[in-house]
Amino acid sequence: MDFENFIDQLQKKLTQPLPGHDKFLVTEGFKRQIIPAADEKGIRKSAVLINFYPKKNGVYLPLILRPKYDGAHGGQMAFPGGGMEPFDESYERTALREAEEEIGIKSLDVKVIGQLSDIYIEPSKYWVRPIVSYLPYRPTFFPDEKEVAEIHEIQYNLIANMEQMQFKTVNVGRHSLNTKGFEVNSQWIWGATAMMLAELGEVLQEK
Repeated sequence: MDFENFIDQLQKKLTQPLPGHDKFLVTEGFKRQIIPAADEKGIRKSAVLINFYPKKNGVYLPLILRPKYDGAHGGQMAFPGGGMEPFDESYERTALREAEEEIGIKSLDVKVIGQLSDIYIEPSKYWVRPIVSYLPYRPTFFPDEKEVAEIHEIQYNLIANMEQMQFKTVNVGRHSLNTKGFEVNSQWIWGATAMMLAELGEVLQEK
């Protein structure tokens, strides 16, 4: 499938009801948690950008490796994104602004085609909306060294499929967690990012 057809089909599928995260949570063995409202006190609204682009006759998207720091998400793989600022008029604006700041893509060239289901991340109290978009060309990346340790260009079909997921124990602070995710480029993708990719895979597999 060429890039234009891929984007056209994905955009159409994103207009349908989203599958959510139930399938991932069941296979992960998590108990259903009580999800607070996005506007509840202490919750910070945020957004990430899932941005596709063509490369070598394939479809790719960038993931970033966060620098190691003493925080909930230090040293983890993620989509570019961050917290909503008072001047952001929408989740979409937050995702575009953060992606431009973190990896240097030109937000004016980005075409937004939809979104995935919101995710609440308990450790950081972030309410995250994944914005789905594309660029018609492979971007030149300019990572913000304070926010990004590495940029990984990932071919989407290596990760957007729950059947390709694995289990792995990771150390977070003083705790060991049994996680489910994807291993790509010698990096382990788990947590909220893996949940987004799993839902994206379900969307892409819908007839």
